[in-house]
Amino acid sequence: MEKRDNENDFKEKQSFSARIKSYFKNLIKFSQYDTKTIIYIIIFIFLLAISLFLLYYIFFIDETILYKFVVKYFVNPIYKLQVIGIFLFIVIMAFQGLIVPIPSEVVLLATGMIWGIYLGGLMGIIGSMAAGILCFYISKKGGRPLAEKFVGEKAINIADEFIKKHGTTAIIITRFVPFIPFDVISYTSGLVEIDIKKYLIGTLIGSIFRAFFYATLGALLFNKYNLDLPIPIDDLPINAIEAQSLYFNTILLIILGALLLMVIAYYLLIKYLEKKR
Repeated sequence: MEKRDNENDFKEKQSFSARIKSYFKNLIKFSQYDTKTIIYIIIFIFLLAISLFLLYYIFFIDETILYKFVVKYFVNPIYKLQVIGIFLFIVIMAFQGLIVPIPSEVVLLATGMIWGIYLGGLMGIIGSMAAGILCFYISKKGGRPLAEKFVGEKAINIADEFIKKHGTTAIIITRFVPFIPFDVISYTSGLVEIDIKKYLIGTLIGSIFRAFFYATLGALLFNKYNLDLPIPIDDLPINAIEAQSLYFNTILLIILGALLLMVIAYYLLIKYLEKKR
């Protein structure tokens, strides 16, 4: 009896080892994809590596770098360019979605600092639409193959069914909640089969509250420290820079925490739906 149990344990361990080996072997196998898809996958991996490095730098090397970066290369240039700065903002808002440590929520804070609550909120909606479209397109073209490698094709197919069932409503709700990462929802929507019109409508409606919420926070930060535009970042006392940096980094931490909860919730949902099937 004991011998038989030992044999079963050995088979289970061998089977688990084989599955792990097969999983990692599949991760580096790209022969089934065309050249265009492989290029998109490489871009995804490259951007992920940069993002992880920047997160490490922000929280373990220089906690003020995110705030300084936003002020020096976003707030001040856009303010100085006036009307042209509006177009620069839209471009920056669109491409920030490609780098995790600069989430749209942080950029939306800056709209309140530059334009105040109302105009800042309106600009935030326009910028959110630009970011949502670009992230959706990039994910649509190259994200699904990569996602299938990590979480499995079955999990993505179940997500497809969920989005088809709830569609626009799901997009609106996830966009509406301020601390659910905007860019992650854009990428996730690109992974599944959702109609582009439903996606755009959901993104537009859901972005209204989010944009004004962060514009208000940005305006409050600006007024609290009696800042002037352009912000004299090099002349500010270090304690003022650290306090304002903490404001930005706290928002970033909340966004990352929400992202972790989303990953866990997604995993549990997939397991539940698989079991229900």
